[in-house]
Amino acid sequence: MDTIIIDGLSFALPLFIMAIGGIYSEKSGITNLALEGFQGFGAFIGGLSAVLIANASGAAIEDMFYVALLFSMIGGMGFSVIHAVLSIKFKANQVISGVVINILALALTTFLTTQINAVVFGAASDKFRLGVSERFTIDGLANIPVIGAIFTDVYPFQVIIVVIAIFAWYVLYKTRFGLRLRASGENPQSVDAAGVDVAKIRFSAVLISGLLSGLAGMCFAYSISAQFSSNIYMGYGFLAIAALIFGNWRILPTLAACLLFGFAKSGGTFIAQAMALPSSFTDLFMILPYVLTLLLLIFFSKSNRAPKALGEIYDKGKR
Repeated sequence: MDTIIIDGLSFALPLFIMAIGGIYSEKSGITNLALEGFQGFGAFIGGLSAVLIANASGAAIEDMFYVALLFSMIGGMGFSVIHAVLSIKFKANQVISGVVINILALALTTFLTTQINAVVFGAASDKFRLGVSERFTIDGLANIPVIGAIFTDVYPFQVIIVVIAIFAWYVLYKTRFGLRLRASGENPQSVDAAGVDVAKIRFSAVLISGLLSGLAGMCFAYSISAQFSSNIYMGYGFLAIAALIFGNWRILPTLAACLLFGFAKSGGTFIAQAMALPSSFTDLFMILPYVLTLLLLIFFSKSNRAPKALGEIYDKGKR
């Protein structure tokens, strides 16, 4: 049981912070299917920065953890500018923009990783090896039955994510910026009438989604794969989108959906290992989060209420 909780949280929390980024974007009225691309490109920039700085300074790659997190957020936010400009400035179809950005991110990062490894490091590899992040245990709290697993073998990024998630909740629901952002996704005409630039609010929301997705990608790189590679593009961005939809575009219900996906993933892995199944069967159990997505879609999609202006191109001249 403890293993399921520990591993489930290490997957659910990065998924959650990426879903919060999606909530910010879609609450402002911008459909965002590009979370997967933001995640991957952010992780690429974070991994590349860590590898280059470690190589230049002679430091251990494991010591570049916080540097990688910082640059991954910058990279994800920078890449999200593409979606913001296409969707807001050029009024492109937001769904198509998101899909194209995901494809572009996968192709571009795979190509650049291979070329950089060959030219800079003289190795034919499509990966940046990062190592696994260190973990810590909170003595005392870790001894509590069942829930003590929450405080056992904790990744540092999990604490960072919790802090950022609380701050993101406060900004979205308790500040003037958050009120304007939510209004932009419900009634952008009223926001414009109040003298607020809808385009700037939406642009900021998309950048926030890129920043948080980049952070999530780096967390997956350090915890799941111990390296940056195409494994980062494993459908996690779409799982995050599914989670925010099931959470009805609200942060706390979205957390519950992410935890469900996380525990389904870790539970499937635990069952496969406990039964000593071949690797092919282990891979089969890994589809549990996606099966859950389909089931939740069947039972809860009718009760979902998306922001009224989600996906609508706002033209100030037509208000």
